[in-house]
Amino acid sequence: MSASTMFLRSLVRPVLSAISCNGTAPKALLQIEGRSHVASSLFTSSRLRCDAEEGEPQAERDPLKDRSKVIPVETSMKYLNSDAYKTTYGTDPVWKKYRRNFKGAFAPRKTRKTCIRKNMLSTGNPCPICRDEYLVLDYRNVELLTQFVSPFNGEILPYQKTNLCQRRHKELLVSVEKARDYGLLTFDVPFREYNYSEYYNPKQESSSSSSST
Repeated sequence: MSASTMFLRSLVRPVLSAISCNGTAPKALLQIEGRSHVASSLFTSSRLRCDAEEGEPQAERDPLKDRSKVIPVETSMKYLNSDAYKTTYGTDPVWKKYRRNFKGAFAPRKTRKTCIRKNMLSTGNPCPICRDEYLVLDYRNVELLTQFVSPFNGEILPYQKTNLCQRRHKELLVSVEKARDYGLLTFDVPFREYNYSEYYNPKQESSSSSSST
């Protein structure tokens, strides 16, 4: 193979590989330097490769790991009152019996970023929310949100305790704050003590006390 042919191949191959799957190629590329047979052979080989890739059978999606179906919030609210939910979780929160899988003796400080990638479960041990597709984090699903709120101080439980992935924990924060804004979740306003003597004139207080005597 001559040096000019190798140089022509190095120029044409990147462009043809990018457009060959569309089935069209510019005529200028097929007639560079009068060596159309080189470019046409490259185009034919890349086109055959694309056809072979399209003809490959796609792997079937596991229905147990498929999360492409959107579950309405109303369905999730009914699920929390169903017999199936009581049989699975009982009276405990959904995160109570969950255990993380980690390497070593100590668990990492942060949980994984997400359990679902491309609408499929990407791990064998998803977090308590991702593993059950009928648990939907929404500001209207108050019964589910209360499981992630501390009954003592009203704060949201950290992900180190609930073991939620980072994506679901952020959704939980947004849902709880929105439910509080809509008045669906009650919370106590912190009590503040003020020194009211700073708001009064000490001369007026002394004069009022002397006049009263």
